[in-house]
Amino acid sequence: MKTSTSSGLLRGAFILGAAAILSKMIGTLQKIPLQNLGGDGVFGIYTTIYSFYAFLAVFVTAALPAAISKYVAERIAGADERGVRAVLRAGLLTGCVAGVLMALGMWVLAPLLSGWIGSEHTLLPLRAVALALLVVPPMAALRGFFQGQQQALPTAVSQVSEQIVRVGVMIALLLALNSAGASDERIAAGAAFGSFAGGLAGLLVMLAFWRRHRKRKQAEFAERAEQPAAPPAFPVAGAADPQGGSVWRWIKPLLIYAVPVFVGSLSQPLLSLVDTLTVPRLLQSGGWGDLAAMEQFGVYNRGIPIVQLVFMLATSLSTLLLPAIAEAKARGEEGRIAVSASVALRWLWLLGLTAAAGLAVLAGPVNVMLYADDQGTDALRWTALSAAGGTLGIVSAALLQGMGAVRAPALFLLVSAVLKLGLNLLLVPYMGISGAALAGAVSYMVAALLGVLLLARLTGLRRGVRRTLLQPLLLAGLTALAAYAVRLLADGLLTAAGLDGRAGAMLTSLSGVAAGVIAFAAALIYTRAVSDAELSALPGGTKLAAFARRLRRES
Repeated sequence: MKTSTSSGLLRGAFILGAAAILSKMIGTLQKIPLQNLGGDGVFGIYTTIYSFYAFLAVFVTAALPAAISKYVAERIAGADERGVRAVLRAGLLTGCVAGVLMALGMWVLAPLLSGWIGSEHTLLPLRAVALALLVVPPMAALRGFFQGQQQALPTAVSQVSEQIVRVGVMIALLLALNSAGASDERIAAGAAFGSFAGGLAGLLVMLAFWRRHRKRKQAEFAERAEQPAAPPAFPVAGAADPQGGSVWRWIKPLLIYAVPVFVGSLSQPLLSLVDTLTVPRLLQSGGWGDLAAMEQFGVYNRGIPIVQLVFMLATSLSTLLLPAIAEAKARGEEGRIAVSASVALRWLWLLGLTAAAGLAVLAGPVNVMLYADDQGTDALRWTALSAAGGTLGIVSAALLQGMGAVRAPALFLLVSAVLKLGLNLLLVPYMGISGAALAGAVSYMVAALLGVLLLARLTGLRRGVRRTLLQPLLLAGLTALAAYAVRLLADGLLTAAGLDGRAGAMLTSLSGVAAGVIAFAAALIYTRAVSDAELSALPGGTKLAAFARRLRRES
């Protein structure tokens, strides 16, 4: 029974993880056709208003479902069917009320928010994206309910369906409004309406799973009613709760659990919100017009989707650390915590640093490949460097949370946001969007270093600082050098062949990436940045370790 439960949990975690990666990848990469079809003006308006939605939606899409999942699982463990239904109803009530209030507030306050942004072109798109807050809360509450039941498939299907419909509707409206000659403001509003369509599709999927769940429960109840009464069962922990079926009794616990999760999930939305409220206004004060400032803001956001893919991978890998660190902490195995923290930091820091270095040297061809021109290449290069600090911050926050230090990451997030605000005010007037990108890279790195320093104090990490933090710098440098050399060679050959534009940029980018990957793998093996024991721990790692020894000509 235990083995079956464990395999079910692993299978559910794999389904949820795969669906989350796929849905986030779709949601991230949809920004590229948005810019290609709508232009930088539409892209700038959309990314501006979407930051408000993303900031508000974290509560109903991440924090509240986590709370519902926790208490549903506890009620099921206590054999309290009435309590399970009460938790779901309380979650639906809380989420829907929050969603209606946020949607209404965003709709009514849209003129005020537009004034804060400094662009009247954001008014209609703000109201369009506010509609999504009406349908997302019940969808997210049902996801939390099924996750509490250890059923991963409903959430997975809903997540992927939501993103596919959102992107499909967005592209359809972009094409229709573009051909009709609509203004940038109306085209951006059409793109924002895709969030409502996607949320509605996700909700319909969850309602279909809910209907099937109810029918199954009704069939089970009817079957039990036909059987003779069973003898009294032994008491189950949590079952004897006279208030377990009360909806109102669960609202407060749900909020108490959800609010810290909400705060801990605000890293990227909060920094995006800081940019939204400062960068367009600072550009306007520097002489850019309203719509021109929105176009520049769109150019500034070109590098964000690529960096988000790195963050997404780091977040997915970091979630695997929490159970192991929490278990070691509970058992008082301080040595195991220090080793796990050192390995996790080295791997994720290596990932982020290498990605940042590679994208920085390939920023020019990547920009042309994805967006058709090289506007904002310097800003994209600075944005790429955010991958290093952001990845290190994600893994250090996960390690700290696993050790029970849940308030520290939230505090470091606040420090990062305040620093981002100050650096924007200082750098944007002189450097434009490149200043905002540099401010982001510095802010992410400061928050990451604060997390690493606290980890060092809690785990004694200082002993391995050279191997953990400094050795990856060498590998990233070698990777960037190889990618840059191949980029120069490819540029020369393709120019001589008369192949330029997006096709030439794509070939240059892919050649540089391939060279960087090969150089990285070779450096990884020959510098022993990853030991044979660590390679052996990976799936198929025994063969990898043997292959690495053969390359080094070791027995």
